Amino acid sequence: MSLVPGGEILAEANRQGRAVGAFNFNNLEFLQAIVAAADEAHTPVFLATSEGAVKYAGLEYIVALARAAAARTSVPLCLHLDHGQDLALIRRCIEAGYTSVMIDASRLPFAENVAVTRQVVETARPRGVSVEAELGRLVGVEDNVSVAERDAVLVNPEEARDFVEKTGVDSLAPAVGTSHGAFKFKGEPRLDFDRLSKVKELTRGLPLVLHGASSVPADVLARCERFGVAVKGARGVPEADLARAVRLGVNKINVDTDLRLAFVAEVRRVFVEQPAEFDPRHYLGPARDAVKELVGRKIRLFRHGAEG
Repeated sequence: MSLVPGGEILAEANRQGRAVGAFNFNNLEFLQAIVAAADEAHTPVFLATSEGAVKYAGLEYIVALARAAAARTSVPLCLHLDHGQDLALIRRCIEAGYTSVMIDASRLPFAENVAVTRQVVETARPRGVSVEAELGRLVGVEDNVSVAERDAVLVNPEEARDFVEKTGVDSLAPAVGTSHGAFKFKGEPRLDFDRLSKVKELTRGLPLVLHGASSVPADVLARCERFGVAVKGARGVPEADLARAVRLGVNKINVDTDLRLAFVAEVRRVFVEQPAEFDPRHYLGPARDAVKELVGRKIRLFRHGAEG
């Protein structure tokens, strides 16, 4: 089938009270792993690329790979630009065949964020491309952060309501205490679930997105450390928190770091155990399988999170 707009996938997930995964890819092996896991689970997914991935792999290659994947499966796939900040690149992605784009103008003052986001919506909507935006600053919030500092970092639910009304976005990523990377928290994870629930209420049930949601699974972390990946002390978002976020109205959960950790751990394993190996198929293939297994676990968690 053809690539589908992200809004269609999210509307159905929202109706069913569940979440879908947005999994980042930079190359063929990651894409194959993500689509194979989605195909086995009969579950739609977002194929997410950062601006860096576009520069690394090339826009035309990414679109061609995603279209080839969509043609080989009956599972709905959305090709999504994650954290787009370059308006020219966002426009290129829209014109090239992306079916969803994120405009991340969260670094700007509220009024400017609204204006820039509205501009992207007006460009994307006539082409049937969905638009995601972000409010708040996506940084980890630790135990020693004051209430005033916390409020300055996290999304303001009242602003979220105004933002959605003024921009017409299809989904919103509210900052509620997560961050990117493998080292999200120094103390205990602190996601603001009350704030998340309020945003869902005030935006009238709009599909919400959770960024920085890698959980750094213990088994993956142990495998990384065993084969020499320097990630000691890494901590992610507990899976129980992700399931709770789904129950409170999150419909899309972004995962990138976990996939990278699973991939590199397996590549390192091959090189440690088979130092004479130099055929890329013999280390990229096992790494692809590791990513597929992890994506399958994530899909099951997100799909059944509301049942926990």
